Amino acid sequence: MNIEKIFDMQKELDDFIMKTQNITQDVFREKTLALLVELGELANETRCFKFWSTKGPSADAVILEEFVDSIHFLLSLGIMKGFNDLKEWPEDQREESLTELFLQTQQAIIVFSNDVTRAHYNEIWLCYGAIAKALNFDAQNIMDAYISKNEKNYDRQRSGY
Repeated sequence: MNIEKIFDMQKELDDFIMKTQNITQDVFREKTLALLVELGELANETRCFKFWSTKGPSADAVILEEFVDSIHFLLSLGIMKGFNDLKEWPEDQREESLTELFLQTQQAIIVFSNDVTRAHYNEIWLCYGAIAKALNFDAQNIMDAYISKNEKNYDRQRSGY
């Protein structure tokens, strides 16, 4: 999947939010925390870590929407730091459990937030690629869900969300 399109879409959304919300300060740390929160929400919907519960995961559509919520912030962070020239969806061959993938992703986000390098940013993308693979989301699923959620985010901004 070519991800240049979603970087462009995210840049437009970010610019729209910054203008309509009159945001002038650096929001890198806030977006980093938002990415971590969205990752947690995604993990919660998969229920992969809830060994104490017999309830299964949420519907795939719910999980996919949480996944792309994270992608919005991942794209946004890359745009802020000039790492928005990635071309293709990352392919990763990790075979760890979903719980382990979430922990690795959280760690990668924290490392990136404290040492902003392209290599650390790319590692987050690789982690998300591994999560997508573990959840059986393909590039088209992700792209379609991102486009849909992107429009919903514009609607939210217009309605005073």
